[in-house]
Amino acid sequence: GERGVSASAEMFQTLLAFPIKVTFLTFSLVYIICKLKRKYSIWSSKAHMLKGKVALITGGSSGLGEALAHALYKCGCKVIIAARSIDELHRVKRELLDSNCDNAFEPKILSLDLQDLQNIPAKAKEAIEMYGPIDILINNAGVSNRGTVEGTDVDVYQRVMTVNFFGQIALTKEIMIPMIEKKSGHIVVISSVQGKMSIPFRSAYSASKHALQAFFDSLRAELSGKGINVCVISPGYINTSLSVNALTGSGSKYGILDKNTASGMDPFTVANYIVDCIVAKEEEVVIAPSYVKLAIILRTLLPDIYFKIMSKRAEKGYKEMKKE
Repeated sequence: GERGVSASAEMFQTLLAFPIKVTFLTFSLVYIICKLKRKYSIWSSKAHMLKGKVALITGGSSGLGEALAHALYKCGCKVIIAARSIDELHRVKRELLDSNCDNAFEPKILSLDLQDLQNIPAKAKEAIEMYGPIDILINNAGVSNRGTVEGTDVDVYQRVMTVNFFGQIALTKEIMIPMIEKKSGHIVVISSVQGKMSIPFRSAYSASKHALQAFFDSLRAELSGKGINVCVISPGYINTSLSVNALTGSGSKYGILDKNTASGMDPFTVANYIVDCIVAKEEEVVIAPSYVKLAIILRTLLPDIYFKIMSKRAEKGYKEMKKE
Protein backbone atom coordinates (compact mmCIF):
# COMPACT_ATOMS: atom_id res chain seq x y z
CA GLY A 1 0.00 0.00 0.00
CA GLU A 2 2.30 2.80 1.23
CA ARG A 3 5.13 1.84 -1.15
CA GLY A 4 2.69 1.83 -4.05
CA VAL A 5 1.39 5.28 -3.12
CA SER A 6 4.96 6.57 -2.66
CA ALA A 7 6.02 5.18 -6.05
CA SER A 8 2.97 6.74 -7.69
CA ALA A 9 3.74 10.10 -6.07
CA GLU A 10 7.35 9.96 -7.24
CA MET A 11 6.22 9.06 -10.75
CA PHE A 12 3.73 11.95 -10.72
CA GLN A 13 6.44 14.38 -9.55
CA THR A 14 8.79 13.11 -12.27
CA LEU A 15 6.12 13.52 -14.95
CA LEU A 16 5.25 16.99 -13.62
CA ALA A 17 8.90 18.07 -13.49
CA PHE A 18 9.63 16.93 -17.05
CA PRO A 19 7.56 19.58 -18.90
CA ILE A 20 8.83 22.26 -16.49
CA LYS A 21 12.42 21.30 -17.27
CA VAL A 22 11.70 21.18 -21.00
CA THR A 23 10.02 24.60 -20.84
CA PHE A 24 12.95 26.07 -18.89
CA LEU A 25 15.50 24.60 -21.29
CA THR A 26 13.49 25.81 -24.29
CA PHE A 27 13.29 29.36 -22.96
CA SER A 28 17.00 29.27 -22.06
CA LEU A 29 17.90 28.07 -25.55
CA VAL A 30 15.72 30.71 -27.21
CA TYR A 31 17.28 33.39 -24.99
CA ILE A 32 20.82 32.26 -25.85
CA ILE A 33 20.00 32.11 -29.57
CA CYS A 34 18.49 35.61 -29.48
CA LYS A 35 21.54 36.97 -27.63
CA LEU A 36 23.94 35.34 -30.09
CA LYS A 37 21.86 36.53 -33.05
CA ARG A 38 21.89 40.10 -31.71
CA LYS A 39 25.63 39.88 -31.04
CA TYR A 40 26.28 38.59 -34.56
CA SER A 41 24.01 41.27 -36.03
CA ILE A 42 25.93 43.98 -34.16
CA TRP A 43 29.31 42.47 -35.07
CA SER A 44 28.46 42.12 -38.76
CA SER A 45 27.00 45.63 -39.00
CA LYS A 46 29.82 47.38 -37.08
CA ALA A 47 32.11 47.85 -40.06
CA HIS A 48 29.24 48.69 -42.40
CA MET A 49 27.65 51.24 -40.08
CA LEU A 50 30.73 52.89 -38.57
CA LYS A 51 33.25 52.95 -41.41
CA GLY A 52 33.94 56.53 -42.44
CA LYS A 53 31.84 58.03 -39.64
CA VAL A 54 33.29 61.06 -37.86
CA ALA A 55 33.68 60.39 -34.13
CA LEU A 56 34.65 63.10 -31.64
CA ILE A 57 35.77 61.75 -28.26
CA THR A 58 36.38 64.09 -25.33
CA GLY A 59 38.81 62.93 -22.66
CA GLY A 60 40.52 60.97 -25.42
CA SER A 61 44.03 61.18 -24.00
CA SER A 62 43.71 58.39 -21.43
CA GLY A 63 41.49 55.78 -19.79
CA LEU A 64 38.12 55.01 -21.30
CA GLY A 65 38.45 57.80 -23.88
CA GLU A 66 41.69 56.33 -25.18
CA ALA A 67 40.10 52.87 -25.29
CA LEU A 68 37.10 54.26 -27.20
CA ALA A 69 39.48 55.88 -29.70
CA HIS A 70 41.06 52.47 -30.38
CA ALA A 71 37.69 50.71 -30.63
CA LEU A 72 36.21 53.24 -33.08
CA TYR A 73 39.42 53.58 -35.11
CA LYS A 74 39.41 49.80 -35.51
CA CYS A 75 35.88 50.10 -36.93
CA GLY A 76 37.08 52.52 -39.61
CA CYS A 77 35.89 55.77 -38.05
CA LYS A 78 37.43 59.17 -38.69
CA VAL A 79 38.52 59.65 -35.10
CA ILE A 80 39.03 63.03 -33.43
CA ILE A 81 40.42 62.84 -29.90
CA ALA A 82 40.05 65.88 -27.66
CA ALA A 83 41.64 66.70 -24.31
CA ARG A 84 43.79 69.29 -22.55
CA SER A 85 47.08 67.36 -22.75
CA ILE A 86 48.47 67.76 -26.27
CA ASP A 87 51.42 65.47 -25.51
CA GLU A 88 49.13 62.64 -24.44
CA LEU A 89 46.89 63.18 -27.47
CA HIS A 90 49.93 62.83 -29.74
CA ARG A 91 50.87 59.62 -27.90
CA VAL A 92 47.41 58.14 -28.46
CA LYS A 93 47.50 59.23 -32.11
CA ARG A 94 50.85 57.46 -32.64
CA GLU A 95 49.50 54.29 -31.02
CA LEU A 96 46.42 54.38 -33.26
CA LEU A 97 48.60 54.74 -36.36
CA ASP A 98 50.84 51.89 -35.15
CA SER A 99 47.88 49.58 -34.42
CA ASN A 100 47.88 48.16 -37.98
CA CYS A 101 44.17 48.84 -38.39
CA ASP A 102 42.74 48.91 -41.89
CA ASN A 103 41.81 52.58 -41.54
CA ALA A 104 42.72 55.08 -44.24
CA PHE A 105 41.73 58.09 -42.13
CA GLU A 106 44.41 59.75 -40.00
CA PRO A 107 43.35 60.41 -36.40
CA LYS A 108 43.01 64.09 -35.58
CA ILE A 109 43.72 65.80 -32.27
CA LEU A 110 41.89 68.73 -30.71
CA SER A 111 43.10 70.77 -27.75
CA LEU A 112 39.99 71.17 -25.59
CA ASP A 113 39.43 72.49 -22.07
CA LEU A 114 35.80 72.06 -21.03
CA GLN A 115 36.29 74.63 -18.26
CA ASP A 116 36.78 77.31 -20.92
CA LEU A 117 33.09 77.63 -21.78
CA GLN A 118 33.53 80.78 -23.87
CA ASN A 119 35.92 78.99 -26.23
CA ILE A 120 33.84 75.85 -26.80
CA PRO A 121 31.90 77.16 -29.86
CA ALA A 122 35.23 77.90 -31.60
CA LYS A 123 36.57 74.46 -30.63
CA ALA A 124 33.42 72.77 -31.95
CA LYS A 125 33.84 74.62 -35.24
CA GLU A 126 37.50 73.53 -35.38
CA ALA A 127 36.47 69.90 -34.87
CA ILE A 128 33.82 70.08 -37.61
CA GLU A 129 36.33 71.60 -40.05
CA MET A 130 38.61 68.56 -39.65
CA TYR A 131 36.35 65.95 -41.26
CA GLY A 132 32.97 67.64 -41.67
CA PRO A 133 29.91 67.33 -39.39
CA ILE A 134 30.34 65.01 -36.41
CA ASP A 135 28.41 61.73 -36.68
CA ILE A 136 29.24 60.38 -33.22
CA LEU A 137 29.87 62.64 -30.24
CA ILE A 138 31.14 60.88 -27.13
CA ASN A 139 31.02 63.10 -24.05
CA ASN A 140 33.58 61.18 -22.03
CA ALA A 141 35.76 63.79 -20.30
CA GLY A 142 35.21 64.19 -16.60
CA VAL A 143 36.67 64.79 -13.17
CA SER A 144 35.77 63.22 -9.83
CA ASN A 145 36.09 64.40 -6.23
CA ARG A 146 36.97 62.95 -2.85
CA GLY A 147 35.88 64.65 0.37
CA THR A 148 33.10 65.44 2.79
CA VAL A 149 30.51 68.09 1.96
CA GLU A 150 31.61 70.04 5.04
CA GLY A 151 35.23 69.98 3.94
CA THR A 152 34.74 70.72 0.25
CA ASP A 153 35.11 74.27 -1.07
CA VAL A 154 32.28 75.63 -3.23
CA ASP A 155 34.91 76.31 -5.90
CA VAL A 156 35.48 72.55 -6.19
CA TYR A 157 31.77 71.99 -6.82
CA GLN A 158 31.89 74.68 -9.48
CA ARG A 159 34.92 73.12 -11.21
CA VAL A 160 33.42 69.63 -11.21
CA MET A 161 30.07 70.89 -12.51
CA THR A 162 31.77 72.95 -15.22
CA VAL A 163 33.78 70.02 -16.59
CA ASN A 164 31.19 67.28 -16.08
CA PHE A 165 28.04 69.21 -16.92
CA PHE A 166 28.24 72.74 -18.35
CA GLY A 167 31.18 71.93 -20.62
CA GLN A 168 29.44 68.80 -21.92
CA ILE A 169 26.17 70.55 -22.74
CA ALA A 170 27.96 73.54 -24.30
CA LEU A 171 29.83 71.21 -26.67
CA THR A 172 26.74 69.10 -27.37
CA LYS A 173 24.67 72.16 -28.28
CA GLU A 174 27.26 73.16 -30.91
CA ILE A 175 27.86 69.68 -32.34
CA MET A 176 24.17 68.74 -32.57
CA ILE A 177 23.23 71.65 -34.89
CA PRO A 178 24.67 69.95 -38.03
CA MET A 179 23.24 66.63 -36.79
CA ILE A 180 19.75 68.16 -36.77
CA GLU A 181 20.31 69.60 -40.25
CA LYS A 182 21.32 66.23 -41.72
CA LYS A 183 18.82 64.33 -39.54
CA SER A 184 21.33 61.78 -38.28
CA GLY A 185 23.86 61.34 -35.50
CA HIS A 186 24.72 59.72 -32.21
CA ILE A 187 25.23 61.57 -28.94
CA VAL A 188 26.81 59.32 -26.33
CA VAL A 189 27.18 60.42 -22.73
CA ILE A 190 29.51 58.66 -20.33
CA SER A 191 27.72 59.17 -17.04
CA SER A 192 28.13 56.83 -14.06
CA VAL A 193 26.10 54.59 -11.77
CA GLN A 194 26.57 57.54 -9.40
CA GLY A 195 24.27 59.45 -11.72
CA LYS A 196 21.54 57.09 -10.50
CA MET A 197 22.54 56.72 -6.85
CA SER A 198 24.78 58.93 -4.73
CA ILE A 199 27.45 57.65 -2.38
CA PRO A 200 29.28 59.38 0.50
CA PHE A 201 32.33 61.57 -0.17
CA ARG A 202 31.49 61.95 -3.89
CA SER A 203 28.84 64.68 -3.60
CA ALA A 204 30.21 66.90 -6.39
CA TYR A 205 30.75 64.01 -8.79
CA SER A 206 27.37 62.40 -8.06
CA ALA A 207 25.57 65.73 -8.44
CA SER A 208 27.21 66.39 -11.81
CA LYS A 209 26.29 62.93 -13.10
CA HIS A 210 22.69 63.26 -11.91
CA ALA A 211 22.54 66.56 -13.81
CA LEU A 212 23.89 64.87 -16.95
CA GLN A 213 21.30 62.11 -16.70
CA ALA A 214 18.44 64.61 -16.40
CA PHE A 215 19.67 66.91 -19.17
CA PHE A 216 20.17 64.16 -21.74
CA ASP A 217 16.86 62.50 -20.85
CA SER A 218 15.23 65.82 -21.79
CA LEU A 219 17.34 66.15 -24.93
CA ARG A 220 16.52 62.60 -26.04
CA ALA A 221 12.82 63.40 -25.92
CA GLU A 222 13.28 66.68 -27.80
CA LEU A 223 15.32 65.00 -30.55
CA SER A 224 12.97 62.05 -31.01
CA GLY A 225 11.90 61.74 -34.63
CA LYS A 226 14.88 63.79 -35.83
CA GLY A 227 17.18 60.87 -36.58
CA ILE A 228 19.50 61.49 -33.64
CA ASN A 229 20.11 58.82 -31.02
CA VAL A 230 20.98 59.86 -27.46
CA CYS A 231 22.58 57.16 -25.32
CA VAL A 232 23.50 57.57 -21.64
CA ILE A 233 26.09 55.04 -20.48
CA SER A 234 26.32 54.51 -16.72
CA PRO A 235 29.39 52.41 -15.88
CA GLY A 236 30.53 51.18 -12.51
CA TYR A 237 34.19 51.30 -11.49
CA ILE A 238 36.65 51.24 -14.41
CA ASN A 239 40.38 50.74 -13.97
CA THR A 240 41.49 54.24 -15.02
CA SER A 241 43.21 57.22 -13.40
CA LEU A 242 39.89 58.89 -12.45
CA SER A 243 40.50 58.60 -8.71
CA VAL A 244 44.16 59.66 -9.04
CA ASN A 245 43.11 62.87 -10.82
CA ALA A 246 40.13 63.51 -8.53
CA LEU A 247 39.87 66.80 -6.64
CA THR A 248 40.09 66.91 -2.86
CA GLY A 249 37.97 69.25 -0.78
CA SER A 250 40.56 72.01 -1.19
CA GLY A 251 40.88 71.47 -4.94
CA SER A 252 44.25 69.70 -4.91
CA LYS A 253 44.91 66.42 -6.73
CA TYR A 254 43.84 63.34 -4.74
CA GLY A 255 46.70 61.29 -6.18
CA ILE A 256 45.58 57.87 -4.92
CA LEU A 257 44.33 54.90 -6.91
CA ASP A 258 41.27 53.66 -4.99
CA LYS A 259 40.93 49.93 -4.33
CA ASN A 260 37.55 49.88 -6.10
CA THR A 261 39.00 51.70 -9.11
CA ALA A 262 42.08 49.44 -9.23
CA SER A 263 39.85 46.36 -9.30
CA GLY A 264 37.44 47.95 -11.77
CA MET A 265 36.51 46.86 -15.27
CA ASP A 266 39.03 46.90 -18.11
CA PRO A 267 38.52 50.13 -20.13
CA PHE A 268 39.00 48.37 -23.47
CA THR A 269 36.30 45.81 -22.62
CA VAL A 270 33.93 48.63 -21.64
CA ALA A 271 34.82 50.59 -24.79
CA ASN A 272 33.97 47.67 -27.07
CA TYR A 273 30.66 47.23 -25.27
CA ILE A 274 29.88 50.94 -25.74
CA VAL A 275 30.58 50.65 -29.48
CA ASP A 276 28.09 47.76 -29.57
CA CYS A 277 25.56 50.04 -27.83
CA ILE A 278 26.11 52.74 -30.47
CA VAL A 279 25.49 50.26 -33.29
CA ALA A 280 22.40 48.88 -31.52
CA LYS A 281 21.12 52.45 -30.95
CA GLU A 282 20.65 51.85 -27.25
CA GLU A 283 19.24 54.76 -25.26
CA GLU A 284 20.39 53.89 -21.75
CA VAL A 285 22.82 51.26 -20.53
CA VAL A 286 24.19 50.41 -17.09
CA ILE A 287 27.55 48.63 -17.31
CA ALA A 288 28.17 47.27 -13.84
CA PRO A 289 28.05 44.09 -11.72
CA SER A 290 24.65 42.72 -10.73
CA TYR A 291 24.92 43.91 -7.11
CA VAL A 292 25.37 47.50 -8.33
CA LYS A 293 22.30 47.22 -10.56
CA LEU A 294 20.43 45.83 -7.55
CA ALA A 295 21.51 48.84 -5.48
CA ILE A 296 20.09 51.17 -8.15
CA ILE A 297 16.76 49.32 -7.98
CA LEU A 298 16.91 49.42 -4.17
CA ARG A 299 17.39 53.21 -4.26
CA THR A 300 14.16 53.53 -6.25
CA LEU A 301 11.93 50.91 -4.66
CA LEU A 302 13.20 50.73 -1.07
CA PRO A 303 14.97 54.05 -0.40
CA ASP A 304 14.96 53.68 3.41
CA ILE A 305 17.06 50.53 3.18
CA TYR A 306 19.39 52.18 0.67
CA PHE A 307 19.86 55.21 2.96
CA LYS A 308 20.81 52.93 5.88
CA ILE A 309 23.38 51.13 3.73
CA MET A 310 24.91 54.44 2.65
CA SER A 311 24.97 55.64 6.27
CA LYS A 312 26.98 52.55 7.21
CA ARG A 313 29.31 53.23 4.29
CA ALA A 314 29.80 56.82 5.47
CA GLU A 315 30.59 55.64 9.03
CA LYS A 316 33.20 53.25 7.64
CA GLY A 317 34.66 56.06 5.53
CA TYR A 318 34.97 58.39 8.52
CA LYS A 319 36.79 55.67 10.52
CA GLU A 320 39.26 55.15 7.66
CA MET A 321 39.88 58.91 7.50
CA LYS A 322 40.75 58.98 11.22
CA LYS A 323 43.30 56.19 10.70
CA GLU A 324 44.97 58.26 7.99
